[in-house]
Amino acid sequence: MRKFDIGNHKPSVGQQVAILSILGFWLFFVIIITLRAAVGDWPAQGEMAVRRVIVTILGIGLTYLLYLLLRQFENKALSTRIITAFTGAIPCAIAIAAFNYYVFNIYNPESLIDEKNLEEMRKYMAQDNYVLKVIVEDSISRFFFIISWASLYLTLSYAAEVRAVERKAARFAQAAQDAELRSLRYQVNPHFLFNTLNSLSTLVMRSQPEEAEKMILNLSKFYRTSLSGDPLEDVPLSEEVHLQNLYLDIEAVRFPKRLRTETHIPDDLMGVLVPGLILQPLVENAIKHGVANSKRPVTISITASTDGDYLKLIVADDGEARRAAKSSDLNNGIGLANVRDRLETRFGAQATLKTYHPETGGFVAELTIPLLADI
Repeated sequence: MRKFDIGNHKPSVGQQVAILSILGFWLFFVIIITLRAAVGDWPAQGEMAVRRVIVTILGIGLTYLLYLLLRQFENKALSTRIITAFTGAIPCAIAIAAFNYYVFNIYNPESLIDEKNLEEMRKYMAQDNYVLKVIVEDSISRFFFIISWASLYLTLSYAAEVRAVERKAARFAQAAQDAELRSLRYQVNPHFLFNTLNSLSTLVMRSQPEEAEKMILNLSKFYRTSLSGDPLEDVPLSEEVHLQNLYLDIEAVRFPKRLRTETHIPDDLMGVLVPGLILQPLVENAIKHGVANSKRPVTISITASTDGDYLKLIVADDGEARRAAKSSDLNNGIGLANVRDRLETRFGAQATLKTYHPETGGFVAELTIPLLADI
């Protein structure tokens, strides 16, 4: 069962706001009563104003006690707090009405009205249940006044809680999005590492230490760069292309006669920002389905251009034409799905990934994202 530490619970409505709302309500009440007395030309208005202030001070104090009571139920259901407000307002209203009757009818009434009207008032007070009726009637009006303030307080409290829940939900949503981006960012195909290690083994067995050393260094640089960066941060396009060139250099050891690479990146686009490793699955697909399945040299090209406020990145190969079944595998492969998921998580509908097969063969992946300037 969930426990709450009421003593350490931070109120949703600050004490200063609560006090100001209480003072504002009672000030409004005093102003209305005073204006009514002035319009009605009541006698002894100065003395009545003093006594009215005394009753108001008591009302402020009792309303503040009701506020303290409601604070203790802030972690309860709204229905419970409403019941508490209505229940707590009853004794407050009765106490204020009784004190008001004493101040204006029992305590020194001679200073408020003349002798003739005083005798008339005493006759009314001598009637059966007169005092009780007056206090009950006044209690009812006071009750609705106090419950009006309590309703305002509960509204402010509930609104503050809703805002807190919305902020917490936004933090959770952001955390979930960050976690998804991290997960997608670190999905480096393990087959790449396995194939690289197999190639290293082959180089060692063939007594090609220089090629093996070069592959190890490139592999070390690739993983150090790809895994050390913050998955949530964008990187300059120049850094992303450099990382893909490292990857292609590693694969070139496996396919020394079949793999050719080209990059066409304008100098003015080298500094624009892109999600880190966003091109990796596209280049890897080109290696897997273009180079590995071909018996002739295949060129993989990386091209960048702008289209208004958008950056277009194209990874293409001129390998053999894909069969229909394999084409379907490509479109639904893990690598391309990873890129699409990352784009959707990062940019929503502002980014797209289109793939198609040129009539001359090969495969083209065209990525479009908002143009992000390096800050």
